[in-house]
Amino acid sequence: MNHASSSGSGRSQYRIGDITRLTGLSADTVRYYEKIELLPPIHRTASGIRLYDERDLSRLCFILRAKAMNFSLDEVARLLEMREDPQHARDEVRELTQQKLQEVERHLADLETLRRELTLLVNLCRGAEGGCPIIEDLEG
Repeated sequence: MNHASSSGSGRSQYRIGDITRLTGLSADTVRYYEKIELLPPIHRTASGIRLYDERDLSRLCFILRAKAMNFSLDEVARLLEMREDPQHARDEVRELTQQKLQEVERHLADLETLRRELTLLVNLCRGAEGGCPIIEDLEG
């Protein structure tokens, strides 16, 4: 890993290239997260190079995990606020997560309906002698 220690503090500092390698995010996405304040203002050298620390890296990993759980960026921002005081935010975190679970369950039900419809269309197509039942169904 290519990182330098900040002067005097002994804390690891990462350039944006290090962050992209460690997280898999693009540099544009990392800068965007800073712009929309999912990341606090990033320390910069005198020449303007961004230097990220372990806390920034941890925050980015948190964002990635929340996005993987299908939380929107607005929801991620709320979760990040709650992350600062998890004991007092526990009920709110649980409620937000419950809402996300219900949303996922609705999507699963929609996908199950879609799966049944597509299976029916494929089976109709196999048994059809003329035309295309799939195209006919899509045409209404």
